[in-house]
Parts: sequence; C-alpha cells; structure tokens
Amino acid sequence: MITRRQAVLAGASLGLFGLNGPTQAQELRVLDSAPQANAVVGQRSSAFYVRFNRPVDHQDSRLAIKRDGRIIEVLHPRLESTPDVLFARAPTLQPGRYSLHWIVGGEPQFDGEIPFSVGND
Repeated sequence: MITRRQAVLAGASLGLFGLNGPTQAQELRVLDSAPQANAVVGQRSSAFYVRFNRPVDHQDSRLAIKRDGRIIEVLHPRLESTPDVLFARAPTLQPGRYSLHWIVGGEPQFDGEIPFSVGND
C-alpha cells in the first residue's frame, strides 16, 4: 500500500521532470513585419507579412487591415509561406493611418496589431 507521503513525493518528482501537469506554451513574439510598426509606406505597397519566433498554423490564422478601428480588408495568409511567417497581399490602400491586425489560431490563441500609415507616393 502506498502511503500519502510516498504519493506526494512521487507526484513532486514527476513534476520536476515535466511529466506532471500541462506544459507551458512558448510565448509567441513578432520578430519582423512589413510594414514595420509606425512605418510610412507608399500606396503601391501590397505585401504584408508578420514573422514570428516559432511556426504558426497558417490555416487557423488571419490577417486584416484596419482603419479607425474597423476592419476594411480581411487577408488570407498564403499556405505556401515559411512556417513562421504569415504573408498576404492586399489591394492598394488610400493615404491614411492603418493597422495590420494578426490572429494566430490554436491553443492558446494570440493576436496583435502593427500600426502603419500610407503616404502619398
């Protein structure tokens, strides 16, 4: 018969080796993007990407262009891009302030925004 103390010690030793309980998900960080935060891009700029510190699920992720807090264009990441990059093309944007909103699906889900402006060419 296992005593309560033996059960506690066994559980503690399993925890030390990472065999007890859920593992922590690696924090998702943005390493690079186009446009970069607070950049001013030309009207002809149509390529948008976000590079992360680890692979992401392209099918369960989204990119969107927002202006004044409203989504004006939903972008669908290309499935052929490298595992750690969400890449999409957008139509020509008029001059003004925007943000590139990204959502990476899975558990847990991550999201963020990259502010940028479109200038006059």
